[in-house]
Amino acid sequence: MKAIVSHDIDHLTVSEHYLKDLIVPKYFVRSYIELFSGKISVSELLNRHSDVFKNQWQHIEALHQFNAQHNVPTTYFIGVNNGVGLSYPQEKAALWIQKMLQMGCDVGVHGIEFENFEKINAEYTLFNTISKQQNFGTRMHYIRTNNQTFTNMAKAGYLFDSSEMNFKAPYKIGAMWEFPFQIMDGYIIEKPKQWQSKNFVQSCEETKKIIDKVADLKLPYLGIDFHDRYFSDAHKTWKDWYIWLIEYLISQKIEFVNFKQAIKELES
Repeated sequence: MKAIVSHDIDHLTVSEHYLKDLIVPKYFVRSYIELFSGKISVSELLNRHSDVFKNQWQHIEALHQFNAQHNVPTTYFIGVNNGVGLSYPQEKAALWIQKMLQMGCDVGVHGIEFENFEKINAEYTLFNTISKQQNFGTRMHYIRTNNQTFTNMAKAGYLFDSSEMNFKAPYKIGAMWEFPFQIMDGYIIEKPKQWQSKNFVQSCEETKKIIDKVADLKLPYLGIDFHDRYFSDAHKTWKDWYIWLIEYLISQKIEFVNFKQAIKELES
């Protein structure tokens, strides 16, 4: 078993949400629920206010530095379209796409359109134009799919997708590889609520069970999705959990690969 780590970029700034959605007020309501339920500290709450004042809801560079220090090749999924709380403008996405590529990151599409081939294809074409990449993958925002989504992604030309959360080995849909994943930060730390429901120790124990299940099923890859926004002291449980997860996998002698490296292995 090897590990594939990826990161979804849902937000870049706080101001991108003003007059567009209710993300910011919901963020504060969630934060105070977590404070009064004992899940976060006053210090953590103050760091969340600080992030708002700094107008920063991304931590891409800090996360990339940590991954690089631990020899973890990762893929970042960034949107070129708006919807379901993903509100950053296309020009800011374009700047970060170029910046991440210059940093040596693998970058793919955090897709919004999942129902209509023409719209899925338009997202693919737009990302291709912005990134000037010929081969790249995707993951749907909120992992939304229907019966035709994967077929339409393959038809559009995506090299791979990782929108299925399931205990399965990678499989092909046409020329596109589908990489099911098993671990997502929000599902570990929040579920079944809409705010943090587990502490650090509980989150680690839940994660170990999933890793053990993947090993027991003899799946070739363990898929992990962590949102860059949470690599911050404003979300200490999330950040500490991710650091623990990477160090735990290293201690278990589990090798890290990204999607493109896995495809080479699968097709060799």
